[in-house]
Amino acid sequence: MTAYDVLVAGAAVATGLAGGVLYAFSAFVMAGLRRLTPEDGGAAMRAINRDALRPPLMVLLLAAVGLPVAGAVVGLVTSAPGAVWAVTGAVVAVVGILGVTGFGNVPLNERLETAEDPGAEWQRFVGPWLRWNHVRTVAGAVASLSFVVAV
Repeated sequence: MTAYDVLVAGAAVATGLAGGVLYAFSAFVMAGLRRLTPEDGGAAMRAINRDALRPPLMVLLLAAVGLPVAGAVVGLVTSAPGAVWAVTGAVVAVVGILGVTGFGNVPLNERLETAEDPGAEWQRFVGPWLRWNHVRTVAGAVASLSFVVAV
C-alpha cells in the first residue's frame, strides 16, 4: 500500500463523513428546526452554530479538504493510476465543501448570529442556507465517490 493509497482512502472516508454530517442537517435537523417558531428556530440554530466551531466538526472539515489535496498532489507527482479522479475529488471538496461553507453558509450564520431580530432573520435564513447545504452534501458524496474510483 502506497502513501497515495492511504491518502486517497482517507480522503474518501473524510469527504463521505463530511457529506453525511451535512446530509443530516438537510434531511432532518433543519426540518425539525423549521417546525419551531421562528424565534425558537433562530435561537436553536444560533446555539448549533456556536457548537459547530468546536474540534469535532472543524477537524472533520479540515480532513475533508486536507486529505483530498494531499492525495491529489501525491497522485500527480507519482503519476498514480486514478490520479485524475483524486484531483477531481480534491477540486470538488475544496470548492463544494470548503468554498461553499466559507462563501455561502458562514455568512448566513454570521447574519443570524448578529441579527437584532433572530426570528425575522431565521425566516430569511432557512431557504438559502438549505440550498447551500444541499450543494455541500452533494459535493461530499461526489468527492467521496471520486476517491473511491481513484483507489
